Amino acid sequence: MKVCAACGSVFSGEDWMCPHCKCTVQTVGGHLAFAPNLAAQSEGFHPRYFQELATLEARNFWFRARNRLIVWVLQRYFPNARTLLEIGCGTGFVLAGIAKATTSIRLSGSEIFSEGLVFAANRAAGAELFQMDARCIPFENEFDVIGAFDVLEHIEEDEVVLSQMYRAATSGGGIILTVPQHEFLWSQQDVHACHVRRYEARDLVRKVEGAGFTVERTTSFVSLLLPLMYLSRRRKREGGRNVDPMDELRIGAFANMLLEAVLDLERAFIRLGGRFPAGGSLLLIARKK
Repeated sequence: MKVCAACGSVFSGEDWMCPHCKCTVQTVGGHLAFAPNLAAQSEGFHPRYFQELATLEARNFWFRARNRLIVWVLQRYFPNARTLLEIGCGTGFVLAGIAKATTSIRLSGSEIFSEGLVFAANRAAGAELFQMDARCIPFENEFDVIGAFDVLEHIEEDEVVLSQMYRAATSGGGIILTVPQHEFLWSQQDVHACHVRRYEARDLVRKVEGAGFTVERTTSFVSLLLPLMYLSRRRKREGGRNVDPMDELRIGAFANMLLEAVLDLERAFIRLGGRFPAGGSLLLIARKK
């Protein structure tokens, strides 16, 4: 079901003309734009990073390992899902990974910056893409799975986003979240990446349950690398004017191979039912009853 951004009416149909107030949705860059005033400039991310990010993701150990973890979670916890929305799809790297792993799910992706959708359209050609503010999702009971992968930390009103996700998810469906974890890892890297917080597991669980979801599983990941991550972030806590948030992604092929192997070991442990109590990132799976 669709939700009119102008009057709040819920309706169905092929197009986006609200039958109650007759409002329609405009397009920006060839995609539906539900928050066109934010399509070019908004808080939470610098669109200038999309170009380099699109190049680095495919060969960076963290993005590759996270993709495999997300695909496994989707297949394990939502095997009958037919629709999926990724909030903050960026350059489409996750959507492309899901599309490669399964052909049975109708994929949709949203991004607040229309510039990102240009890259996503090339990577995930079969996905329905649109510009959207996650604080105002124009759907109700629409998606079996909604994912937000390292997105919530960019949004001050994260509880509003979670409530909107609850409204947009189908009964029996749910959400998959990944977020950066542990306040003690906060550094200038987070500041320059436009993060407003790092999460503790208990806080994210509280917010997700407050939105109405039932949490099914949480676990840390990037756990075996936590000591290295801590040392790296400690160096960046002071005098971070020259910190480039892309620096952590620009590493050599051999280091990438070793670090990816470590995260593959973590994923194997998680697949066996293990749970890491601490780590640079946090995974949460929850369901709407």
